[in-house]
Formats: sequence, C-alpha cells, structure tokens
Amino acid sequence: MPHCGIIPTVTTRLITRYGSRKLYDTHARRYVSLDALAKHVRDGEHLRVVDKSSGQDVTAQTLALVVYEQARQGEPLVTSELLHDVIRSGVGQLQEQVGHLVQSGVDRVKPLLRAREEMERLRAGMAGIERTLKELAGKNKSGSRRPAPGKKRRKAGRSS
Repeated sequence: MPHCGIIPTVTTRLITRYGSRKLYDTHARRYVSLDALAKHVRDGEHLRVVDKSSGQDVTAQTLALVVYEQARQGEPLVTSELLHDVIRSGVGQLQEQVGHLVQSGVDRVKPLLRAREEMERLRAGMAGIERTLKELAGKNKSGSRRPAPGKKRRKAGRSS
C-alpha cells in the first residue's frame, strides 16, 4: 500500500516555571511569554511545563493561562459555549467527546484514502494505455500502409 502522507513528529519543549511565574524555555535558553508558548503550540510543538520548586507538572494550568490571555487580548481560542460545556461536563467528558470526534474524522478519511489509491491505480493504467496507443500510432506511421478491408495489395511491377 503506498504511503499517502508523512506523519509529523511531535517534539516536546520543556518549560520551567519559576516561583515568580516566569517561564523559562530550556531549549531556547531564555525566558518566554505566554504568547510565545501559544506560537509553539500552533507550530505543532508539545509543551511540558514543570514547576521549578516542586517538580510538579503544571502544563494544564499554563495552557489554561494561554487560553485566558488570548481571550483577554480579544483573540479567544475557544468559544464561551465550549467553556460552559467544559465546566458543566468536566474535562474527562470533554476529552471523550473530542476522542469520538477525532475517531469519526479518521473513519471518514479511510474511504477517501482508498479512493485516492484507486485513482492512482486508474491513472497508472490509463498512462499505460496511452503509451501503447502512441506506440501503435508510431508504428503505423513508420511502417507500411495496410490496404483497406476488402482490397488486395498490388504486387510491385504489375500494372492493372
């Protein structure tokens, strides 16, 4: 089965949060803002934020701050209706719903991938037919002419 696409690798960027709430990017070796973290996530990177003093993973809290900061700046990443649903249902149920959405998306893509593969096979077959037709057309131009059906060829040197 042909490979239809490249699966991107997700890199994890380690961020250290200090007691002063400053965020230090250990990869870039500099302090970063919440906006910078948002850009890394949009670029496909995975973040892991660790509290310097306790060693506790505070990624979820930090990403929530990113969402809050974006909304405060007038660029909400999520709708208020989604936030209401998260609060009402809890994060576990939201994760389950997102899982179902992702799975249904994957289920819709599979037939499209099969159709794409079939189209590739058909194109390859058509290209083969076209090559054969061109070869036959080239032989007819360079070779002797065939007589029309029902007529016999004249032999050289004879007159009728």
